[in-house]
Formats: sequence, structure tokens, C-alpha cells
Amino acid sequence: MTHIERYRYRIKFEKSESIRFISHLDLHRTWERTLRRAGLPLYHSQGFNPRPKINLSRALPLGQTSECELMDIWLVEDIEAADVLRGLSEAAAPGLKLQGVERVSLSESSLQSQITSAKYLVTLPEALDRNQVQSRIDQLLQADQILRERRKKTYDLRPLIESLSIADVSVENVTLEMQLAAREGASGRPGEVLLEMGIDPEQARIHRTRLFFEPELSR
Repeated sequence: MTHIERYRYRIKFEKSESIRFISHLDLHRTWERTLRRAGLPLYHSQGFNPRPKINLSRALPLGQTSECELMDIWLVEDIEAADVLRGLSEAAAPGLKLQGVERVSLSESSLQSQITSAKYLVTLPEALDRNQVQSRIDQLLQADQILRERRKKTYDLRPLIESLSIADVSVENVTLEMQLAAREGASGRPGEVLLEMGIDPEQARIHRTRLFFEPELSR
């Protein structure tokens, strides 16, 4: 088998309001089209149905936005990161905003396996005041266990909540800041925290602000 040189690049981008209702799978497809429009020399998997090698970080649930999404791509040519950024910025679909590109080692493990937790800002519905929200936060954080069911399996949400507090109070809304575990097999979801607080997640606005990596890496 012929050896093909590969080069790995990490792309940081925002998923903005205009595309918050596209799924993780559709986001992957959107990026594949964007990479092709940019004319980048993509590395493809081997086999009967070769596909570009693209690795997105933790899936963002439908309806949520983010300023810290990451994606790794593999190319077959050594291109300056600044040139990759320029090409992608020109080809990017509406709603995708490029923040940066860097070269990373081929030996690094997958993005998903490196992520340990994620931070979110959650703007709550208008009907809730600060005292109501603080009381519900206190009850949640004081609980020894918060048993929930996902895909017909029971799990404990409490250890997945690393921090939860009121970040801001405006005339109209209360905003929460929450940091949740995002490890493989142990991942907390903002919507589930809100449900335990008696708040309909569909009435809130959820925005991911940061991903935390191990060991001591953050993007």
C-alpha cells in the first residue's frame, strides 16, 4: 500500500444563531461541503467508500449555539495554518464563523477523548426571578443524588454538574453559568439540568462558551 503523507489541523469556530437548529450530522455535512469549496487537499479514508477524515468535538444539541466548537481535519499537503484559515473563511456557510486554525500532532488522540467538561451560559425564561432561581440551584447542588433516565438507562446527574450559579440578572432575564462533565460515557446536558430545576429547556437559550481538555489543555 502506498504511503500517503498526512497533516492534521485543528479549527475553532462559532455555531451562531442562524444555524442553531441544524443537527450534528448536518453540521458535519456542511463542513464537508465547505472544505471542498475551499479547495483543500483532504485526506480520505481507505476502502470501498472513502470519506474525508473530519473529527468534530462534542455534539451540540439542536437549538444551542456556541463560540468554542472544534474540528480536526487531515490534509495530504503541508499548508500554512493561516492559508487554511483564509480559504475556509472565504468558503464558510452562513452561520459558521472561523476563529482560528492550528497544526496539531498526528499522534494526538481524538478530540472527544480529550474533552473533560464544557461551560455554558443559559438565559432563562422571563417569568423567573433571581430568588426563585437561586432556591432551585441550592436544592440541586445540595442533593446527594439526581437520578435520571437516558436511553432507558438510569444515571446520576449530580456528579456531572461541576458548577452552577447565577451569572447575570437583567430587567428581563436571569442568566445561569454551568460547567458540566463532558467525558466519554459521563456527559451532562444543560437541558437535563434545567428540567431538574423545573424549567422547560425549549424556553431557554443555551450557549456553549468553553471546552476543557485533559491534561491542562483548553481551547
